[in-house]
Amino acid sequence: MLPRVYPIVDTAALLERGRDPLFFAEALLEGGAQILQLRHKGHFSRQLFETARQLAVLAIRAGAALIVNDRADIAALLDAGLHLGQLDLPPTLARRVLGGTRILGFSTHNAAQLEQANSEPADYLAIGPIFATGSKFNPDPVVGLEALPALARLTSKPLVAIGGITRDTAQAVLRAGASSVAVIGDLMPEEMTRATIRRRMEEWIQAAA
Repeated sequence: MLPRVYPIVDTAALLERGRDPLFFAEALLEGGAQILQLRHKGHFSRQLFETARQLAVLAIRAGAALIVNDRADIAALLDAGLHLGQLDLPPTLARRVLGGTRILGFSTHNAAQLEQANSEPADYLAIGPIFATGSKFNPDPVVGLEALPALARLTSKPLVAIGGITRDTAQAVLRAGASSVAVIGDLMPEEMTRATIRRRMEEWIQAAA
């Protein structure tokens, strides 16, 4: 069962704000995050692996799940879950790397992809972008909130909605059929201190309750 809020620790977005992923993740965990995805789209250096390893330790201590974006090998090494995009390793092959017990998620962007993904060995599916988003360089077409109820009926798997979702729109997205809402930008308060990040996570949990 996925928590209703799915926070994403995006290394590129944090770099723009001058914040370390571990600093950010620890504050989110203190605020009650039950799952974290480490999202990194560049080269996975030795230094970044060490950051991911430390993040895995923080997640274990907090009783939270860690999901690694794109990299089945890194996820397996960290005993973490994995989230795949449409252009990544197919879920059937990734499952051979991960084993049968680690969490596996898979992104979709339209009805055809969602229906096809339903037969994949993924524990949850993601759909988006629900709204316009600035977290991707070349985003897929906006799905729209009005299309979400019909899309949610296409799968029996938990469905994570992503893309431009804020605390103000979270409830509408959940009512439209999402099991969980993933968030990047609205996790980051204007002043990013440990206390403000922790409070923002608490606000998100309240918004999605």
